[in-house]
Amino acid sequence: MSSVVVDVRGLAPVQRFINRLANPDLRALADSLGAELESQTRRRIAEEKTAPDGSPWAPWSAVHAATRHAGHSLLQGDGDLLDSVTYQVSGTQIRWGSPLVYAGVMREGASQGQFGTTRRGGPIPWGDIPGREFLGLSAENEDDLVGITEDWLQELMP
Repeated sequence: MSSVVVDVRGLAPVQRFINRLANPDLRALADSLGAELESQTRRRIAEEKTAPDGSPWAPWSAVHAATRHAGHSLLQGDGDLLDSVTYQVSGTQIRWGSPLVYAGVMREGASQGQFGTTRRGGPIPWGDIPGREFLGLSAENEDDLVGITEDWLQELMP
């Protein structure tokens, strides 16, 4: 009889790899992706000043621009919105954005008077507030997230 003997004890690293693939730590991946989403959004607000699709944000109205000073820029007065950008991981879902009440108005926009009134009860004088999309993914952002996922997968390899 002709035969070959294989000792399967040498396959233990393969078994560990299969176990890691069968039960991966998705929380670690989600945390890494969430941190990147937060970073991308902060960069968009502080530096890029464009929507995820690359379109520039609408400029301030002349009335509103007159209330700003040199340290202010679109969506960044005293830094509250920028500082508030964060992410949360729940299971395999990532939620990122800002908990600030006015963040939705900055993102979605509002009609004059919808966001409040002056002390005398009239609409806030700067008129309609155009939406300035600061959340979302550009093609480059998506590539960065794919890269993080690929790195995470590489870490699973023996």
